Amino acid sequence: ELADGHLQAHAALERDAAADLAARLRGVGIGGSPISVAIQPPLHRKDLRKAHTTEARRYREGSIGFSRKSARLDDEGRRSLTPEALATVLGERARGLRVIDACAGAGGNAIGFARAGCEVTAIELNPGRLAMAKHNAKIYGVADRITFLCGDARKIVSECDADLLFIDPPWGERYNKERVTLGDLPPCGEVLQNAAHIPKWWIKVPPSFDPATLPGCRVEAFFGVARGDERRVKFLLLETDRQP
Repeated sequence: ELADGHLQAHAALERDAAADLAARLRGVGIGGSPISVAIQPPLHRKDLRKAHTTEARRYREGSIGFSRKSARLDDEGRRSLTPEALATVLGERARGLRVIDACAGAGGNAIGFARAGCEVTAIELNPGRLAMAKHNAKIYGVADRITFLCGDARKIVSECDADLLFIDPPWGERYNKERVTLGDLPPCGEVLQNAAHIPKWWIKVPPSFDPATLPGCRVEAFFGVARGDERRVKFLLLETDRQP
């Protein structure tokens, strides 16, 4: 640990492994701090090109969103859906709780909670995406455990009672890979302002999110489960317990 609080790591690697590390970490930040990589002696361009090609291939071999072929997704859903295996993990952690999924999208997280026996209220602003969430919940046999509401979570959440508020805000394809703040992830801030009555908050954020912008939260990194992303942080989960 350096004097300014940053971490520094050293490793002796074979040339291919060093190139792979440089490709994996190019333009990446964790917890609000960009990662820089320095390699000595410098790598050849051909080694870097090979590593970048391999890294691009990994993105196509990531964790599965929905495992059931008849599930419906749009382009946004394909980019942002929580992989089914990780949604299942989150669901098991919340087992038995009443959950509000404030940005339900195509229903991946709501289905994960419902499969674990949670009573879920799924809120989605886009009617088309809410229709997909309803269809997908039927495919997974949990539609009867989910109440679907079409509207703005910033207004609706204050009228809902639950044990846990879960927010998976849309990051967008071009979010900042080095540092993201709470203000960069609407509608999180306004939803939280209207959710003081809910005792527990979980927020799924990009790996580059700076936890200092949500003081008092606990942070956990979730990795992929497939060969292509098993060593890649898929998202951070922020957890905050509120005073009743």
